[in-house]
Amino acid sequence: MHDAQSYRSPTSKAATSRGLCLAAVAGAATVAIATVVTNGLAAPAEKPIMVAIIGAPDPAIMSLKHKYERPTAIPFPKDNPYTVEKAALGKKLYFDTRLSAANLLCCAACHSPAYGWGDGQPRGVGHGMKQLGRRSPTIVNAAFGEIFMWDGRAGSLEEQALGPIRADVEMNLPIEQLIEKLKGIPEYGPLFQAAFPKEGMSPETIAKAIATYERTVVSGRAPFDAWIEGDDKAIPDEAKRGFVLFNGKAGCDNCHSGWNFTDDSFHDIGLSDADIGRGKFLPAVVKMQHAFKTPGLREISRRGPYMHDGSVPTLEAVMDHYDNGGIDRPSRSELMQPLGLSKQEMADLVAFMKTLTSDMDPTTVPVLPR
Repeated sequence: MHDAQSYRSPTSKAATSRGLCLAAVAGAATVAIATVVTNGLAAPAEKPIMVAIIGAPDPAIMSLKHKYERPTAIPFPKDNPYTVEKAALGKKLYFDTRLSAANLLCCAACHSPAYGWGDGQPRGVGHGMKQLGRRSPTIVNAAFGEIFMWDGRAGSLEEQALGPIRADVEMNLPIEQLIEKLKGIPEYGPLFQAAFPKEGMSPETIAKAIATYERTVVSGRAPFDAWIEGDDKAIPDEAKRGFVLFNGKAGCDNCHSGWNFTDDSFHDIGLSDADIGRGKFLPAVVKMQHAFKTPGLREISRRGPYMHDGSVPTLEAVMDHYDNGGIDRPSRSELMQPLGLSKQEMADLVAFMKTLTSDMDPTTVPVLPR
């Protein structure tokens, strides 16, 4: 979407994600491909009218499959290219609880491989075990994002990386104290020198290292990928019907587009919540009030509960919300309308979304510097 409802430009340098660490061990594979490709997702093509003919090679469905093909490389920015040393350093920093004031929180606690790189909670938990205002967003496939945080206040992963560390409600560690703390851990010095031989340790290189590791967190091949590549038995018939609905009657692809199933834009989907989201940064734009970033759908069955506030417990409940159309108010997206889906159609859509979950290998927790 690139209409009046969709804004991508960040308006604030402030960035916060979420924080807690300790048991982020099982759940997802990571990959690291050092090929630089163009950032961003292609705009979705015009939606064709389709008739579901399960088992027959419908030309419209064949054409649609190409919209969802996996990329062949991970995009890294020119000012922060991939290196093995940088990614290894970033992984250690990502899992290190000493990046928090109380030595209890780290990036991996609220963005854990065990929960699809989220935390499995309705809302994040920060410093002093206080509940945060929003749900912890996943970092899976963040390399392909254009703007970050539920309200889009971070324009890059580098900008986002330091936010939760210094935020008093999250990891609560001022940057100058972070540098002092890391310099007091002898083994970090050589790691920074290897990753950044000209720059050494600084707030900027800490952010670059963490962002580099985060870009390597890419969802694995799912049954859906095998199906669009030609294995007709890779997904069940109900999921195939769900794919047709997703791109047709239900209109899900209006926002959940491309291989990662997101337009990287912001929409008010009619949730009952006082949080104005993107509207804080664009107060004059009516459609940005209560608008939040469209999450990607890869690994979605691992990432409940759902929505920015964690208010929807299951994928079935998600479909109920969209079928009802949400709260009718001036800011609600024009794309949000009652759908009139049958129970079977909603079940087919859920079956389709479950085919986007890959069989990921566990992510190993690194040995931390001493």
